[in-house]
Amino acid sequence: MKKRVVITGLGVAAPNGVGVPAFTHALQNGISGIRHDAQLEELQFSCQIAGQPQISEELKSQYFTELELRGFNSTGILYGVIAGLEAWYNAGLPLNENPDWDSGAIFGSGTSGIDKFRESIYKIDELQVRRLGSTVVAQTMNSGVSAYLGGKIGLGNQVTTNSSACTTGAEAILMAYDRIQSGQAKRILAGSTSDSGPYIWGGFDALRVCSSKFNDKPEEGSRPMSATAAGFVPGSGAGAFVIEDLETALERGATIYAEILGGNVNSGGQRDGGTMTAPNSTAVQRCIKTAIENAGIHPNEIDAINGHLTATTKDSLEIENWTKALGRNGADFPYINSLKSLTGHCLSASGSIESIATVLQLHEGFLFGNKNCSDLHPEIATLIDPSKVLLETIKINPKIIAKASFGFGDVNACILFKKFEN
Repeated sequence: MKKRVVITGLGVAAPNGVGVPAFTHALQNGISGIRHDAQLEELQFSCQIAGQPQISEELKSQYFTELELRGFNSTGILYGVIAGLEAWYNAGLPLNENPDWDSGAIFGSGTSGIDKFRESIYKIDELQVRRLGSTVVAQTMNSGVSAYLGGKIGLGNQVTTNSSACTTGAEAILMAYDRIQSGQAKRILAGSTSDSGPYIWGGFDALRVCSSKFNDKPEEGSRPMSATAAGFVPGSGAGAFVIEDLETALERGATIYAEILGGNVNSGGQRDGGTMTAPNSTAVQRCIKTAIENAGIHPNEIDAINGHLTATTKDSLEIENWTKALGRNGADFPYINSLKSLTGHCLSASGSIESIATVLQLHEGFLFGNKNCSDLHPEIATLIDPSKVLLETIKINPKIIAKASFGFGDVNACILFKKFEN
């Protein structure tokens, strides 16, 4: 018998809400976290709006000591620690005096401490290597976020950081699922984070894939599935889960937010239309189909989809891939939404933050609406019934939601989450 794997803790630092209560409120009420960014304007970016979690100094001091904050300049680690510790406390778990051999962390990141890197490079070039400080390595190593979390909690199982572009968060969840199901851990703190700022977002601005037509109307800038979509809005933040085997969760009387039925991760090999920046549709469809098979369900059981849907020219292709993978179209297609209309594209954090939104919809009984999508793209309207693209939040009790993430390098991930029933 395979172990059943459940989610017992949630944590989030998103552009439209830091902490699960604020984020849930934002989801249910269509509150955007996209704002004008003065630094991007000053640096003459084409896109001068962004989604960035609002973190006060007071909040920082709840998670880091004064000594830890001295010389600290890594937004990704900041967001990851806030979300990770919220999830751990939310799960009703203690910080450990000794290593907890049954608990680990798989917490993904695209980069780490890029602002600290920049600061350090200038010091080295100015012959000030001795003034770098003692924490520069911890802040800039890619596994910095999992290392910080492992130390704060006292995790004794695997503590690692994965990295797969925009699939990072979804991949971390599935890596945790596999480790728990194989009996190698009882629980894993899983999620992902992404740094903020121009040194992360500049490359995308140079690729001309970012929204530049809504700099004076930030909340209208991110328009997944819209006929007037004009590129993605860069974002950042972190999402975190405590993922646990069902038996252990029940033994300690934990709140169970959802069950992970299964999933799949694959790559299109940058062949057959797939490139560094474009998906191989055959691989995307195969990933979805294999995830469904792995979850042991029928495509007709899926009530809703939380898509990757970035507000680029690939949105219509993503919908087409879903219709082919599920064998469902028109009015038979599930409801579909994209969190990016409210947060922008949080890059390596997108899969985890969007999975938090997915689990909250199951647990709280709602589906959030797609902002800025009243003008549905005509190519999408020919594939699925427009009523399946909700514009407002509705109260409903979905049982199963599919979450997918697709990333640079032609990599794909799909997870099936289910409302928990013992």
